[in-house]
Amino acid sequence: MGTMSEYATYRETVIEVKLDRIAYNVEQIRAMVGKDVKIAAVVKANGYGHGAVGIAPAIMEHGGDLLCVATLSEAIELKLAYPQYPVLIMGLTPDEYLPDVLQYGILQTVDSLRQARVLSELAVQAGVTAGIHIKYDTGFHRIGFPDCEKSLDEIEEISRMEGLKIEGIFSHLVLLDDESNLKQYQAFTEAIRRLRARGVTLPCCHLADSIASVDYPEYRMDMIRAGAIIYGLKGFHKGSLDIRQALVFKTRINHITEIRAGEGVSYDFMWRADRDTRIGTLPFGYADGYPRNLRGKAFVTVRGKRVPIVGVLCMDQCMVDLGDVPEAQLGDEVVIYGDGTGGTLDIQEISQLAETNKNDIVSRLTARPPRIYTKNGSVESVKTMLGDTGRFR
Repeated sequence: MGTMSEYATYRETVIEVKLDRIAYNVEQIRAMVGKDVKIAAVVKANGYGHGAVGIAPAIMEHGGDLLCVATLSEAIELKLAYPQYPVLIMGLTPDEYLPDVLQYGILQTVDSLRQARVLSELAVQAGVTAGIHIKYDTGFHRIGFPDCEKSLDEIEEISRMEGLKIEGIFSHLVLLDDESNLKQYQAFTEAIRRLRARGVTLPCCHLADSIASVDYPEYRMDMIRAGAIIYGLKGFHKGSLDIRQALVFKTRINHITEIRAGEGVSYDFMWRADRDTRIGTLPFGYADGYPRNLRGKAFVTVRGKRVPIVGVLCMDQCMVDLGDVPEAQLGDEVVIYGDGTGGTLDIQEISQLAETNKNDIVSRLTARPPRIYTKNGSVESVKTMLGDTGRFR
């Protein structure tokens, strides 16, 4: 382990991911659900912007049972790094890429008899058994077998196919209100009861996402799909869970300009100074995943003080008014997203200013800012667009 200055990041704008907080959150989730409920950690969208490959060990070594992604490429990335970790694709994979699912030993979601037949034939030809999870639609109406008798017939047929093993069945709550949640749960459990009565083996039944796993303990079933709570993002309302935000997004001032009252900043002079002031330029923009609509609303933190972003946000740079922080200098650290301490804006506050949700804020973070993985304040590793970087000093 070392300090950040010992690693090549190639940029002043970086995302720090605190692995000890990821580990802590998983341990808290494990304590909440107990030893008999599995934890499927949702690490799609590059681990909600944290870097799926970088955080996977902290998850699996502290209580995670399974990694969940949305796409085949996400699954392959994890399997290349950690062949021993079980990975489930929760979305659908085009037929032409099913051989890759088999090659890497990935668990695949299936929601049609037609594709099950394709996968079965490929598995038999390859001499392997494909682990699958059945997606059952109880009202979300996104993907899944419709909740009807025909679907039960088809799932039963799938359970008898060569080369396939049903390892789980799952659905997704709309989370509109208690009444609709209960209706979906009852539809799901009734389908499970009827399938098992037909002799269909369903080892792992799962319904609850992060919010449901905290707010509705009765819906945890055999496994929960923990997404936002892995990263310390709180979306639940009824229950409680002690989790800690793991991500910090920060940069440094790389230019300072003195301007006079009335002078404008950035495109179209959408902002003009109402006093003589200093403008700090920061090397990040919307191409790094920062919401462009935060112009005129958001702040960053310099020397413990919040300073406003001014002018139109650029693709690669933005400007802040340093008038209230006269001591600010070139090279000063700037916290874009903090954890709410030291005058910083946390993900919750940023999402409210951007009029979206927390998952959107973190998952839109692009690959351009290097991810710095720390544990107890020391740097464990750095991942840039060029790959992993080691110490260079």
